[in-house]
Amino acid sequence: MGGVSEWAAEVILLSPHFTVQEMIRSDVALRKGIYNFPSADVLENLGVLAQKLETVRVILGRPVYVSSGYRSEELNAAIGGSKTSAHMLGLAADFECPSFGTPRDVFDKLRDYKQDIGYDQLILEFPPDGWVHLGIRRGQVARGEALVFSGGRYERVA
Repeated sequence: MGGVSEWAAEVILLSPHFTVQEMIRSDVALRKGIYNFPSADVLENLGVLAQKLETVRVILGRPVYVSSGYRSEELNAAIGGSKTSAHMLGLAADFECPSFGTPRDVFDKLRDYKQDIGYDQLILEFPPDGWVHLGIRRGQVARGEALVFSGGRYERVA
């Protein structure tokens, strides 16, 4: 394979339903000319994340649509992301599943499957019209936190 543009033309599966391309795609990166191509370690993390998203897909019984996966440090800064964002390590994805229901419906359903998914953080962001954030860990114990982010603050949900 040659340059990034050649690589981007190939559809590369991370799992049966998730591609590298959808996990690194960013309208902001395209608009601002930000290089958003992961390292080999991050690609490996994205593969693990894609497997977790496969579990989410099975639980919901419907396709999920990733709106934000990997973010380079420059892209993360451009969108105002946390300086410690798991997105920069390929360990987080924001997604929706409109055919299942609202982001709140998705969040509430997935909270019941903490052990099956093995999430570090499940966050309902900007309800009611936001999205669900799935964060995972590798090599560390997952915290299993369920949070709602609204009004500039996080609230832990039991």
